Amino acid sequence: MAEVEIEEIVDHLSNEMARALEQAVKEVLPDVEFDRRTLFRAFKRAVRRKCNTWEEVPDQHVRI
Repeated sequence: MAEVEIEEIVDHLSNEMARALEQAVKEVLPDVEFDRRTLFRAFKRAVRRKCNTWEEVPDQHVRI
């Protein structure tokens, strides 16, 4: 199994992930007002708490 540094992946894709997270929240909770940056910072903190620094992923999900 390959290992990925999950926080670095989240940081690398931060613009795309922040937009996707915003879209998902608006879809599920259309009447809720929130700041995308604040939401994304909270998401990153949750990733840090719930995931190991290095997470194992199946080899078929990694291309070098």
